[in-house]
Amino acid sequence: MSKRRGSFVLLSLVVVMSMFLSACGGSSNSNSNLSDTDTGTGNTAEGTSKKDVTLTAWIMPNSPKPDKDFMEVMKPYLDQNPNVKLNVTVLDWGSAWTKITTAATSGEGPDILQLGTTWVPAIAAMNGIVDLTDRINDIGGEGNYLPASWETTKIKGQSEVYGIPWFVDARALFYRTDALEKAGLDSATAFKDWDTFKQTLVKLNGIELEGQKMTAFGVPGKNDWNVPHNIFPWIWAAGGNVLNEDNTKVTFNDKTALEGVMYYTGLAHEGLVDKASLEKNSSQIESDFSEGRTAVMVSGAWMIKNFATPPEDGGVGDKTASKNYGVAALPAGPAGPSTFIGGSHLTIFKGTKHQEAAWDVIKYLSGDEAQLAYAKASGQLPAKKTVMDSLTSDPGYKALVEATNYGKSYPAIPQWGPCETALVKYFGNIWDIVAGVSGTYSEESIQKQLDDAANEVSAILNQ
Repeated sequence: MSKRRGSFVLLSLVVVMSMFLSACGGSSNSNSNLSDTDTGTGNTAEGTSKKDVTLTAWIMPNSPKPDKDFMEVMKPYLDQNPNVKLNVTVLDWGSAWTKITTAATSGEGPDILQLGTTWVPAIAAMNGIVDLTDRINDIGGEGNYLPASWETTKIKGQSEVYGIPWFVDARALFYRTDALEKAGLDSATAFKDWDTFKQTLVKLNGIELEGQKMTAFGVPGKNDWNVPHNIFPWIWAAGGNVLNEDNTKVTFNDKTALEGVMYYTGLAHEGLVDKASLEKNSSQIESDFSEGRTAVMVSGAWMIKNFATPPEDGGVGDKTASKNYGVAALPAGPAGPSTFIGGSHLTIFKGTKHQEAAWDVIKYLSGDEAQLAYAKASGQLPAKKTVMDSLTSDPGYKALVEATNYGKSYPAIPQWGPCETALVKYFGNIWDIVAGVSGTYSEESIQKQLDDAANEVSAILNQ
C-alpha cells in the first residue's frame, strides 16, 4: 500500500481508532512545564551545543508520576546541556490518538513524541514523523533491540525506520508460590505446557490461604483494554497467526487459531476462572491477585514494581502476595510458547524545527543508564537487550526477559488501528458467550465470532 492511500484510510478512521489503548496505557492526564530542570549525560548534538533551544515532548502516563519520573531520568542530560530546556506534556492514552493525529495533519505538534508500537506505522503513513533510518547507527543499530519490537518501528514491506524502541511490554504468568506449595506443585514443571498448565489450575482451584478460597486463574474479559493482547498469545502458541505472510489475508479464524481460542476460553468455561472476572479489566484482575482472590494471572513487569512499592507510594508492597509470588513463561502450546510484545517508541515530529536537538535527546534516552533508570521508574522492560539482560539476576525479571525471546507483535501496517477495533468488538463477544451472557459456548459459536471479525478486518485491509 502506498503512503498516500494509507493516509486516506487512516484519516477516515480517526474516530474509531481513538478508542485504542496501548498495552502500556494508563489513565492519568497532566501537563507540566519543567523547562528549567537541568538533566543529562548525553552527547551534545552538533550545531546545537551552543545554541539555546526549547524542546517539547509528549509522553504518556507510563509511571505513577509520569512527568516528574521522565524529568528525573532526563536530569543528567540537562545538567550537561544547560542550553537545552525541555517542556513535557503527559497525554492520557484515551485521548492521545486524537491529539496526535490532529497534530500530524496540522503540522503543529511537539518535537519529541512517544508512540505506542501499534501506532507508529499509522502516523508514519500520515507523514507525521521523521524518517530516522540514517540515524540508527547512532544508537547501535537494529541488533540492540528485540526483533518483535524493531519490526514495529517501520511500515511492513518498507525499509524506513520511524521510531526508536524506548521500553517493552511483555507478558508472563504470575503465580502464588505459597498456593503452589500447598497444592504440592513444582513451579519448574507446573506451567510447562497446555496439559500441565490445566492440571495445575485444577489443583489450585479452590485452594484456601489465610481463610480465603482462591480461584485458580484470573482472566480479564470484554471490558479490558487488552482484549486482543490477552487472546493472541494462545492463538500463536497453537500455531495460528493474525494475517498471512504478506498481510493480505486474515488467518486468525482458521482451525489452528480456533484451537488456541478454545483452549484459553475453555479454562473459564470449565470453571477454572471466576466468571465474574470476565466483566473486569486487567487492573481489577491484578488487584484480585494482590488481594489473594486468584492464584495465577497474566501480567507484565509493572507488577514487580508494584509488589516492591509500599502502599503510601501507590504500590501493594504490604500484601501477602508481594512476598509470595513467582513469574513463569506462558505455557507452550502445540507450536511452542508465545507472548505479546508491545511497548512504546520515541519519534521525532515531522513539523519540528529542532530535529538535531530532538534526536540528541532520543540518543540519550537510548543509552544504557537512561534505559535502566526509566525502566525502574516506569515498571516496564528496557528496550535495549543488553540492559534488559542486566535485570535477570531478579527471578521475576528473568522470566519476563526470557519470554521476550518468543514474543510476537501485531502486523506493522497503517490499517492496524481499525483492525484492532474490530477485534476488540468480536473478541469481546466471545467473552460474552463464555460468561453465558449470550449464546451457547461451542466451537461453532466461537468460530462465528472469529469469522465475523475476519470479514470486517478483511474489508479494512481491502480499502
